[in-house]
Amino acid sequence: MQSKDNIHTTGSEYLHTRRGTKAKYTVLMALALSVVIFLAISILAVLNEGPSKFISTITSINPLYYSLALLFVFLSDLVGFPKWNRFIKKLGIKIHTKKNLAIYMSMFSMDITPGRFGRAIVSSTLNKVTGMKFARTFPAVIADIFTDFIGFVAVVLLSSFLVRKYLPISIGISIILLLPFVFIYTKKPYEYLKRKLGNRKRLEPIFEFGDMYFTSHKLLDKKTYAYAMLFTIPAVIFSGLALYFVILSFGINLSIYFFPTLLFIFTSSLLLGMITGAPGTLGVADAAMLSYLVAFFSGLGVSFGVASAITIFFRIAAIWFDTGIGTIFLLYTFRYWKHPEISVHTKTAKAKL
Repeated sequence: MQSKDNIHTTGSEYLHTRRGTKAKYTVLMALALSVVIFLAISILAVLNEGPSKFISTITSINPLYYSLALLFVFLSDLVGFPKWNRFIKKLGIKIHTKKNLAIYMSMFSMDITPGRFGRAIVSSTLNKVTGMKFARTFPAVIADIFTDFIGFVAVVLLSSFLVRKYLPISIGISIILLLPFVFIYTKKPYEYLKRKLGNRKRLEPIFEFGDMYFTSHKLLDKKTYAYAMLFTIPAVIFSGLALYFVILSFGINLSIYFFPTLLFIFTSSLLLGMITGAPGTLGVADAAMLSYLVAFFSGLGVSFGVASAITIFFRIAAIWFDTGIGTIFLLYTFRYWKHPEISVHTKTAKAKL
């Protein structure tokens, strides 16, 4: 069942709907929180090392190395497109590759939302482009988030093992964070709720959505998920390389030998941030990354002030540069909301479902 937002709104009008307003509020709240956190880190660095030294550290950033960090953030996003494209094809959705790429990249505008579930906006775009109902395409969004998380967990556990730090804690947090996916991927809890509440008319649209979701979800087999992992793990590694180049940009001559440690710092910091449910893992992840950088690399010249600068600039790249790219593509895809092009192939696939 399509929502009123899907039927009547164009892309620009969507931003004024309840869902659009909520998404804007989340992004603005995260931006404000991010500014406060970066300001707090800066104040602590100034108190620790003095204003002149911290300002000198900030202004010493190497633009070339930082540009490479931004490039690897972008590549981390881009490398995941083949798996998204496979999900779309397995769901029987026929769409031009160029349009699908633009829609895929627009997802990153919503990575700042808790659990990345703001990415669901792409199902609304796909509805406009192909005519497929939201519930038919939503499994692709869930599968993309799930495989991202599984690849992330694989890297954090491997890096924890290699540096011999916090492996039991990493396993425990990973299990807790996997629990929501159990309910999303397991039909029995849904069927139980449907038996108990399915006769209530107010809940009929929800259960209609659930039926379509689980019907489409069956099309994504184990081979599809295995294929997705070929692209998920490289994406995490590219993000780790982004952190590596941010460190180099502040004049720290860090050997590539320390890359497993860098991956641990990056992944374990975000894992700790995920458990809080904060937008963009803000707060805890920043504090964890800062403390890890000092703990592991103080012998290489990473003082509290340098670690603060690295944390701030990496998070700007990983969160706000990434969100900015996604927002550009999101605004671009809004043209599809104004001029939907539903193909014959898609109608045929839709009829089969």
